[in-house]
Amino acid sequence: MKVLMINGSPNPKGCIATAFSIIAEELEAAGVESEQVMVGNKDIRGCIACLKCRELGKCVFDNDIVNECAPKLAEADGLIIGSPVYYGNPNGTVLSFMQRLLYSSATDLRMKVGASVVSCRRGGNSATFEALNQFFGISGMPTVPSTYWNDVHGFSADDVYADEEGVQTMRNLARNMVFMMRAIADGRNAYGIPERNKVTFTNFIR
Repeated sequence: MKVLMINGSPNPKGCIATAFSIIAEELEAAGVESEQVMVGNKDIRGCIACLKCRELGKCVFDNDIVNECAPKLAEADGLIIGSPVYYGNPNGTVLSFMQRLLYSSATDLRMKVGASVVSCRRGGNSATFEALNQFFGISGMPTVPSTYWNDVHGFSADDVYADEEGVQTMRNLARNMVFMMRAIADGRNAYGIPERNKVTFTNFIR
């Protein structure tokens, strides 16, 4: 099994990378592979709703890493999105990346598990956590819980390790993710995934 971790921080050795390293340790101990992709320090434009991805099977903007990550998403059993808090919100770059990746990808994400991880110095973590979690429900992805909201506090990697409850939360998140991926794989093999009704769009025009 494999987990794709999207790092929305611009700092490759920052708090999100540290939290991800703790998660990766637990995943590796359980025999699960993980890959971290840095996006917070990349030049990634937002979606322009051109719908060309419906024709091309990929995003029309082919000059950044969005299309490169689509195959990684397809082969992953789990997805973790991480971001520091910027004015009570996720980093805008990771939002642009995730919106384009999930909308343009042809991958069926149902029953792949998802989790978000947030780092903050002091506040804004709950709103950021909720914003990142929105990607999962609309994609049919079960959200992985832990023993607290998936956040770490601090301003540096050393601060993250000093946040012992945050470290504990990351480890429990990884263990829960492994359990859910395995349980869903067993269920898929035994019963298949739930049948999905034909998509109907609400139309209030009279």
